[in-house]
Amino acid sequence: MRRLLWLSKTLAAVLASFACALLLLLLCNAPVFDGEGYEVYYGGSSSSPVKCTDDPLLEKLAGGVTGESARFEGERYEELKARYHAELLFEEKTGGIVNYYLYSPDLGGGVMLGGYLVNLHIATGEDRTAAGTPLIFGGY
Repeated sequence: MRRLLWLSKTLAAVLASFACALLLLLLCNAPVFDGEGYEVYYGGSSSSPVKCTDDPLLEKLAGGVTGESARFEGERYEELKARYHAELLFEEKTGGIVNYYLYSPDLGGGVMLGGYLVNLHIATGEDRTAAGTPLIFGGY
């Protein structure tokens, strides 16, 4: 009887540990953005492979993803900046698009760009917004 009790407690502890590990894995790989047109990047430059996906969690769990981005309807710069508690580092305006380069303590990591550590890139124009981490690769 005592052995059965010990075995059931041990099994419960193992299952609880497994559940915690699985939850942590899912949380660490959850998609950063909730927009549409989701893309994941497999490399550190704009010439690296980019994949459009409807299931970014699955792509991230499979491994090799180095960045991600999504598109949004409307002007969403202020909302995204606030959501990620980001600090604006600098901005560029080209061809009707405003590119905001930010740092968010919520995202971690980043790339050096113009002497700044950037980990959130938001582009706005023509009633659309794109957001990426660390940068948006590909088209707006």
